Amino acid sequence: MTDPVTIEVYNRRAEEYAQVTASDGPDATLAAFIEGLPKGARVLDLGCGPGAAAAHMARAGLSVEAWDASASMVALAAAQPGVDARQASFDDLAKAEADSFDAIWANFSLLHAPRAAMPRHLAQIARILRPGGRFHIAVKEGQGSKRDRLGRLYAFYTQEDLTGLLKDAGLSPGPFQTGRDRGLDGALSPWISVTAYG
Repeated sequence: MTDPVTIEVYNRRAEEYAQVTASDGPDATLAAFIEGLPKGARVLDLGCGPGAAAAHMARAGLSVEAWDASASMVALAAAQPGVDARQASFDDLAKAEADSFDAIWANFSLLHAPRAAMPRHLAQIARILRPGGRFHIAVKEGQGSKRDRLGRLYAFYTQEDLTGLLKDAGLSPGPFQTGRDRGLDGALSPWISVTAYG
């Protein structure tokens, strides 16, 4: 996430976002992601927010590194037991070593990157993912880019868009999931998610 306005929104509303995303256990998508990994697998939670998913993964015995561009979100994620959280942007993917993660979880985070940057970010994800590793991505469904009423920048994608981008990066997408949920801005939005493999 490189958009400063979006980062500032998350800095100001980190506690509120933590309440919106809080859960007693992983949802079905995260549970399936965790179950497909061996104990001790090294996972990157990219755009971790307050660290709810990272905490679930750590409790399941995974070695979790959590990144977020928002300092306020990193502070919340770092307070989660077993989570190694640090402030980092999507551009920092280029600094990570090749084949360094067994899995990468990017749940509603990369949708804040400019559309033009997505191929570059996915190429770096494919580079740092170990052979046979898994990559989860969830985005809002649609076309183009715009800001929500809070000022956050969003890039929207169709299933066809994501399929092409993932394949171009050298990743093999699995089955897609779709749904509609209400976000921090109160709007009900359609989304799509997929786990792809290196």
